[in-house]
Amino acid sequence: MMANARRKQQLAVGLLFGLWLPCCLAQTTPSPAATSATPSPQPQSERLKFRLVGYPRKHNEGRIEIFYKGEWGTICDDDFSLANANVLCRQLGFVSATGWTHSAKYGKGQGKIWLDNVQCNGGEKSIDSCKSRGWGNSDCTHDEDAGVVCKDERIPGFVDSNIIDAHVDENRVEEVRLRPVVAMAKKKLPTLEGVVEVKYKDGWAQICDLGWTPKNTRVVCGMLGFPHERKVNKNFYKLYLERQKNLYLIHSVACTGTEVHLAACPLEFNKPNQTTSCEGGMPAVVSCMPGPQYTQNSGLKKKMKTSSNVRLKGGAKLGEGRVEVLKNNEWGTVCDDRWNLQSASVVCRELGFGTAKEALTGARMGQGMGPIHMNEVKCLGLERSIWNCPFKNITAEDCQHVEDAAVRCNIPYMGLENLVRITGGRTRYEGRVEVKGTDSNGTQSWGLICGEGWGTKEATVACRQLGLGYANHGLKETWYWDSSNVTEMIMSGVKCTGGEMSLSQCQHHKVVSCQKAAAKFAAGVICSETASDLVPNAPLVQQTVYIEDRPLHMLYCAAEEDCLSTSATKANWPYGHRRLLRFSSQIHNIGRADFRPKAGRHSWVWHACHGHYHSMDIFTHYDLLNANGSKIAEGHKASFCLEDTDCHESVSKRYECANFGDQGITVGCWDLYRHDIDCQWIDITDVKPGNYILQIVINPNFEVAESDFTNNAMKCNCKYDGHRIWLHNCHVGDAFSEEAERRFEKYPGQLNNQIS
Repeated sequence: MMANARRKQQLAVGLLFGLWLPCCLAQTTPSPAATSATPSPQPQSERLKFRLVGYPRKHNEGRIEIFYKGEWGTICDDDFSLANANVLCRQLGFVSATGWTHSAKYGKGQGKIWLDNVQCNGGEKSIDSCKSRGWGNSDCTHDEDAGVVCKDERIPGFVDSNIIDAHVDENRVEEVRLRPVVAMAKKKLPTLEGVVEVKYKDGWAQICDLGWTPKNTRVVCGMLGFPHERKVNKNFYKLYLERQKNLYLIHSVACTGTEVHLAACPLEFNKPNQTTSCEGGMPAVVSCMPGPQYTQNSGLKKKMKTSSNVRLKGGAKLGEGRVEVLKNNEWGTVCDDRWNLQSASVVCRELGFGTAKEALTGARMGQGMGPIHMNEVKCLGLERSIWNCPFKNITAEDCQHVEDAAVRCNIPYMGLENLVRITGGRTRYEGRVEVKGTDSNGTQSWGLICGEGWGTKEATVACRQLGLGYANHGLKETWYWDSSNVTEMIMSGVKCTGGEMSLSQCQHHKVVSCQKAAAKFAAGVICSETASDLVPNAPLVQQTVYIEDRPLHMLYCAAEEDCLSTSATKANWPYGHRRLLRFSSQIHNIGRADFRPKAGRHSWVWHACHGHYHSMDIFTHYDLLNANGSKIAEGHKASFCLEDTDCHESVSKRYECANFGDQGITVGCWDLYRHDIDCQWIDITDVKPGNYILQIVINPNFEVAESDFTNNAMKCNCKYDGHRIWLHNCHVGDAFSEEAERRFEKYPGQLNNQIS
């Protein structure tokens, strides 16, 4: 009797523990899988996952869905409150909630309604700590699906999740590849043609090609990073494949051509005992057309052209960035309202990539400057260009640059990351760069890169090739990272433009030539997931320009800082004056990391004349150019003090120069140099009347890494009659179309200096 009672007691404790344990294991922080395609079914003892879905929506709002017992489901809006929304927003990585929605505002969900009558206090770590009817117990329909609106501020260090993702059932088709059959194709990357294979258990299985259509091929090619499909010679493959034993996992595929993943197409699976049958058919074979970026060694005669009125900006890798479109000869951004994978895929394909892997909202690739050209883009997925899709024209009330849309496209696998590595660093983001080289015998080995001439642009390419984001620093010496036994220099004279996919595409010496050949002088990098991006405010320069004749006795400080032209040294000090072209300049940081000076504060220089520290030797060049592009006057803005003059709403200032303060420019802030401060000018005392180009270049020596250097320069047409000055057409270097830029360059076309 006693034994029986003890057994019942143990059973009760076991049941209680079994019910309690899953609660404790439910996660309050979603893993990366929470925002990617639906993962494999998991037992409940694994973590809960959360996502925001539906449309129209921004990245910080949507129908709330929970992944539980291997299935995504919704929450009913009965008894829903702001306290519930607060708990859910924190689980999604936002600091808090600003509101919630009822009656399926973001569209009706599908499948389970996991929770009903949820009542939280607001302080709970997880939604499953709140009172409710219990998992799966609901008397609601999907017309009552609840949504949340979260405050657009992330919990520091939280995994990013404002991604509109392909929610496909990856239990069925996790991975797809093309297996090349032709001997030559096996050696070349990317693989453009071959047998379509899907991951199955520990190996690969084929798809029966009965009823296979070009639309299916289009989806497969898009997934693998190719914009278009080509016809394939089936007879050639038939002979080869008939001799092989094939395992058919999928019996038929019926894509519409707009899907971003094969798993999103209707698929018919073979029964386990029929995996060898495909009567009258053979394994599906496809051939893809690569974008122009990947055709260098593909031997294709016909090469596709990419769009000239759509581009991606600010991404670390090829095939990712903020979407910008060209309208009336001026580049502008796309607002993220209704932005989805179909629209993103149209952009990716027209730029020579595959379908979109992710459609990003909320300026995740940095904010643009200038106009916003499109809103509520609604592509079906088959359009040739985003310009063929329905969209709304924009008004200032509709959108701001914090809502700029971006994409990450599927790109072909090139294997470039296997040819470079970094060693010795404190984290996986830094180290001495080692590249794989082949000697005259065909033996492959690792070697070092000579540090001479190595800089930010070279480091940018190395970080891109490594898949580690942007460059933070390019280092010429790496004696402090001396942990590898690789000591031989096998690459020198590396010179990159910054846009290359790999270091081997950069210019470099044919024969290694390195004065400091010791391993401690090998090149190194520090990479980063984010980077700053500085842009000058072009209209402000145009609005504030004027001429001042300044007496020499007021220019001693400026002369000490070398802010006058060389002829000033011959002037009769303190008598006479200098003619100065003055203007205000405002420099915005629109990137995703603060802009900080390269030098630490221990090496900043005190300027007694102006009473502050200068943190960068050269931060901006001011130049006046003639029609040939030659400098005829320049502003010696030798060194600057960097601080936040002002910021966008909801962004706080961090940097100020006073009292030996920290220097830099915060994301979303700008540094203003007013027209009336010293050195904020070009000395034009010796300039004759005529037509010129005024050019301002920020960070001209690429001392500090940025996500985009093409927007660092601005230009204006300039007309000077000897007494007055006019500026017009002021624009950032990458803001105009090529045609408009050519017209701009032709402007100073007068045959003499007489002003008519």
